[in-house]
Amino acid sequence: MIYLVEDESGIRELVLYTLQNTGFETKGFESGEEFWKAVEEQMPDLVILDIMLPGEDGLSILKRLRSRPGTQKLPILMLTAKGSEYDKVLGLENGADDYLTKPAGMMELVARIKSLLRRAGTGTGKDEYRAGSLYISVSRHLVMIQDEEVSLTLKEFDLLVYLLANTGMALSRDQILNAVWGYDGEAETRTVDTHILTLRSKLGAAGSLIRTVRGVGYKAGEQE
Repeated sequence: MIYLVEDESGIRELVLYTLQNTGFETKGFESGEEFWKAVEEQMPDLVILDIMLPGEDGLSILKRLRSRPGTQKLPILMLTAKGSEYDKVLGLENGADDYLTKPAGMMELVARIKSLLRRAGTGTGKDEYRAGSLYISVSRHLVMIQDEEVSLTLKEFDLLVYLLANTGMALSRDQILNAVWGYDGEAETRTVDTHILTLRSKLGAAGSLIRTVRGVGYKAGEQE
């Protein structure tokens, strides 16, 4: 889940539309007050902050996030119209992981987000997943099924993590391609099908976690 705090409705809607069509689950807020209410209900995996906001500004939100134990390592990208070196340095010195000046290209924004999530160790900011007999440690690149390690390729591992990070959500092949393979012109939808087939085989009985959604793609559910 990505949270965007941006008071300009046109920019907020454009960013949300782009991220959602790239396979990310996102929510947008026009003020810090709305953002903090959402954080209490669900912790995001990454935050995009504008500096100039009504009420509490982006730098203040940034400082509060970095002062809280639960959000000290949360990936944060500053997205602002201010382009001076001073504002950039101020944001980075206060704990921002990256900085992008508006108007920003949407593909560059998506690339920066993917980079931040990779640096955080996942595509989601979460390090461990458990589903039935399956256990995953992202930081250790470890997959275990009932105390037995399963060997996966990098893409098989990334695919499995992406599905589990979005458990219950029906994901199209295009969404999976964008999230796991990036904008690889050589990748085709059958690439996803092939990797799903191999992944299910390697996971054995736990492979039933990966469900086919007819006419859509795939999703992770409960082990059958």
